[in-house]
Amino acid sequence: MKKLNSGSLKKVLKYVGRYKALLIISIMLAAVSVAASLCIPVFAGKAIDCIIGKGNVDFASIKTDLIFIGALACIAALAQWIMNSLNNRISFRVVRDVRNASMKKLQILPLSYLDKHPAGETVSRIISDADQFADGLLMGFTQLFTGIITILGTLGFMLSVNFKIALVVVVLTPLSLFVAKFIAGKTFSMFKLQSQTRGEETAYTDEMINGRKIMTAFSREEKCLEEFDEINSRYAKYSLRAVFFSSLVNPSTRFINSMVYAGVALSGAFAVISGGISVGSLSCFLSYANQYTKPFNEISGVVAELQNALACAERLFELIEETPQTPDGESAITLENTDGRVTLENVCFSYDKSRELIKNLNLSAKSGSRIAIVGPTGCGKTTVINLLMRFYDADSGKISIDGIDIADITRESLRRNYGMVLQDTWIKEATVKENIALGRPEATDEEIIEAAKASNAYSFIRRLPQGLNTVISDNGSELSQGQKQLLCIARVMLCLPPMLILDEATSSIDTRTEIKIQKAFHKMMQGRTSFIVAHRLSTIKNSDTILVMNDGKIIEQGTHEELLSANGFYKELYNSRLSQ
Repeated sequence: MKKLNSGSLKKVLKYVGRYKALLIISIMLAAVSVAASLCIPVFAGKAIDCIIGKGNVDFASIKTDLIFIGALACIAALAQWIMNSLNNRISFRVVRDVRNASMKKLQILPLSYLDKHPAGETVSRIISDADQFADGLLMGFTQLFTGIITILGTLGFMLSVNFKIALVVVVLTPLSLFVAKFIAGKTFSMFKLQSQTRGEETAYTDEMINGRKIMTAFSREEKCLEEFDEINSRYAKYSLRAVFFSSLVNPSTRFINSMVYAGVALSGAFAVISGGISVGSLSCFLSYANQYTKPFNEISGVVAELQNALACAERLFELIEETPQTPDGESAITLENTDGRVTLENVCFSYDKSRELIKNLNLSAKSGSRIAIVGPTGCGKTTVINLLMRFYDADSGKISIDGIDIADITRESLRRNYGMVLQDTWIKEATVKENIALGRPEATDEEIIEAAKASNAYSFIRRLPQGLNTVISDNGSELSQGQKQLLCIARVMLCLPPMLILDEATSSIDTRTEIKIQKAFHKMMQGRTSFIVAHRLSTIKNSDTILVMNDGKIIEQGTHEELLSANGFYKELYNSRLSQ
C-alpha cells in the first residue's frame, strides 16, 4: 500500500507541477505569513519586559511594541488569505485537469472496458472520488506549507534564544511524527476500501434506479434492500475504521506535544530562576514552543486527509492509465464517397477469449444491397454489427469497405458512413431538435422537420408544448418508448449516410406505425447498403439476401422464398418464431 501511495503522490505532484508559478507564490506567501507570526512573540516578550514592577512601566515602549504586533498580525492575515485563495485555485485546477483527463480517457477506452465496469462505479470515480481528492489536496496545501515553514522558523528562533531548552523541543517533538506515520500506514488501506465500496454502492444505486420497473414487477424490493444494506454495511464498516484510525492521530500527537510544552515550561522556569533568561524571553520561548508543536498536530491531521485523497486519486489514475483502444494509424485514410461494398473474410471474434463466438465468418454485401441477419439469440447477430462499426476489432480475419481494410480507415470517418438505429434508444437532456440533429448540428429547421416527417415522428412532435424546442429529459420520460425510437430513426434520416444498420429498429413501434416506417425505410435504403437485424418477418422478407446465423457462423443464405424452399434452419425459425 505504501508503494501505491508513493506512486499516486508522484502522479499528483506531476499535475501540481503545471502550476509552478502559483505554487512558488503560495510558498512565498506562507513564508511571509509565518515570519510575521513568529515576530509577534518577540515584541510581546519585549512588552512584558517593559513591565518591570509596580509604578515602573515603560508605556512608550509598550505602545511601540503593540503597534508592531498589530501591523505584523495584519500582514500575516493578509498573506494567509491570499495564500489560501491561491491554494484553492491550484487544488481545483488540479482536480479539473484530473477529471478532464479521466473523461478524455473515457472517450478512447474500448467498449470492453465499459462492458466490464458498471456505469455507476465509473461515475463515482470521476465525481465522488475527485471531490474527496480535492478536499484532501486543499487541506494539504493550506496546512502543509505553513506547517513546515513554521517548524523551521520557530526552530531557528528558539535556538537563537536558548540553545539548551530548544534541544528539549527538538529531541521530543519528532516522536509525534513517528506516531502519525504508524497510524497513517493503517488508514490508507481503509480509505482505499472505503473509496472502492462507495463506487460499488453508487453503481448498485444507479442499477436499481434504471431497473426500478423490473425490480417492482418481480417484487424484488425486499431483496434489493437486503443487497443494498449489505453494501452499505461494508461501507459503514470501512468508513468507521478509516475515521477511527485517522482520529487517533491528532490526540496522540497532541499528548506528546503537550508533554514537550510542559518540559519546556519546567526547564524554562529553572532558567529564569537561575538568571539564564528573562520572564519576557521565557514567554517568547513558550509561545515559540507552542507554535513549533502546533504544525505537528496539524500536519498529522493532514496526513489522514491526504491518505484519503491519495486513495481516491489512485482510483482516478487507474482509470486514466487504462489501456486505450488501438489508435488510428498514422497512415489511416478518411473514408469518403464510399460505394458501400462490404466484405468479411474469415472473421473470428469472441468477447471472452476462452469461448468462441464468431468463427471464420465470410460475407459479401454488394453496393446498395439489403442484407438481413437472423438467427437464435446469442448466435452473433449484434456482434457482427459491433465489428462492422469497429466498436470491437476482430481477433483475426479482415473486414473491408470498397476493398479497404477498415483497420486502415479512421474510426470517425468509418462511423460517419453508417447510419445506425438500435433497439435501445438513447435520448439526451436537450430539445427535440437537438436530439434529432445529433449527427448534423448544422442542419436547418426545415431539414429537421423533413426528417421528422419521414420517420413519422412529426405528428407527435407538433403536439409537444414547444414543438421542436421542447426540452426532454435524458431518460425521455415525457415520451413513450416508440416515440423515442422514432426520434432515433429521424436522426439517421437527417444524415442519410451511404450505409445503414438497423438493429431491431422497429421493435418498440406499433404495427400501424411500423408499416409507415417500413415505407420510409424502403425509400431511405434505396441505393444504400443496409444491414438489418430483426425478428419480425415484415422487416426482412424484402431483403436482397437473408443470412441465417447459428453458433457464430452463416449456415444459410438466400432470399426469403429460396430459404423457405430449402426446408432448412430458416424455415424452422420462420415456423417457430418469425411468423408469430
